[in-house]
Amino acid sequence: MLHTWGQNLSLHPHIHCIVPSAGLTLAGNLKRITKNGKYLYPVLMLSPTFRSILLKKLKLQLNQTNQLLKYQSLLDDVWKKSWVVHCEPPSGNAQQIVKYLGQYSHRVAISNHRIKNISDSGVNFFYKDYKDDSKVKPTTLSGVEFLTRFCLHILPKRFVKIRYYGILSSKQKGRVKSLLAKKPETKVTETRQERIVRLTGFDYRICPICKTGFMHTIELLPKIRAPTNVLYATKTLSC
Repeated sequence: MLHTWGQNLSLHPHIHCIVPSAGLTLAGNLKRITKNGKYLYPVLMLSPTFRSILLKKLKLQLNQTNQLLKYQSLLDDVWKKSWVVHCEPPSGNAQQIVKYLGQYSHRVAISNHRIKNISDSGVNFFYKDYKDDSKVKPTTLSGVEFLTRFCLHILPKRFVKIRYYGILSSKQKGRVKSLLAKKPETKVTETRQERIVRLTGFDYRICPICKTGFMHTIELLPKIRAPTNVLYATKTLSC
């Protein structure tokens, strides 16, 4: 989701991404990816990797439109900068996450309750100063400057704030819904004896003489020497 404004209406374009802890296997089945709150990708490596992928996409797009030489110096400067990519586990449930992102997806750059006063001298409003421990401070902009900053966040025609990728894309959404609607298959468990028979084809419980009766434990004899364990004495049932 695209978010373009800062607290003082400055142009601060960045994106918020929700990464689901599930994915599709090569066989097309839905599978959980993370366990015990572990990240999908190391945070320290996320910034350079994101920078590399995004700049390669931009260069490819510019090359197709014959504009690569025009912006090559700018891309080189951007490549030298350290990008900031932050990643953290969700701080609440799905409803809380949607409510948090809704503040940016379905609102404008500033809400009415932050505006303290509008007069001929300008617009006075409150903002959070994140450089000063998120303290709330007042600031005043002239009417022209306020409108100029506000218009910076009006998206161009056909430009959307929210985009879906991967298993949430429109191409995969129907498939994922059908997988989620399926009832989980009942896992068939097998005993140790059944596993041995399946893997080796040999059933050690069958009597080696009559090939019909089964061996049963009739007494447990302790070992004479350590470690303390048991031996199994068995008898054969006749056919």
